[in-house]
Amino acid sequence: MPPRWQSHRGFGLGIIVGDPSGLSAKSWLSDNTAVDAAAAWSVWGNYQAIYVHADFLLHNFGLFKVSSAGLPLYYGVGGRIKLAGDENHQHERIGVRVPVGTSYLFGEYPINLLLEVAPLLELVPSTTFGWNSGIGAECYFR
Repeated sequence: MPPRWQSHRGFGLGIIVGDPSGLSAKSWLSDNTAVDAAAAWSVWGNYQAIYVHADFLLHNFGLFKVSSAGLPLYYGVGGRIKLAGDENHQHERIGVRVPVGTSYLFGEYPINLLLEVAPLLELVPSTTFGWNSGIGAECYFR
């Protein structure tokens, strides 16, 4: 991570809106790698659902040039679990995510805006394809 955006190192906590909509978190492992996660509660058809994902991300800070902020492209791989049901039925969906997105890092302020899409390969209960997408904001703590 270039020195200008060192305020974004460490741990970030925020929200994401889309599919899923809930809490998000990100922890930087090095200057260009991080682990992110999200947790959400939603209504899925006639069922209530719990959604959790976690991803390993690589960041490219050199692709987009913005004078007052950082705008890395990120991409990675992770997993997703969605548990839905009612008192009579339980449905589990487990799959692999491939997120691609960008983050807007506000210069000296420890705030990050993000935009992400993630193709999904569902493995349980059957093999199907899908998508996640969202916009969000995170605040970083040292």
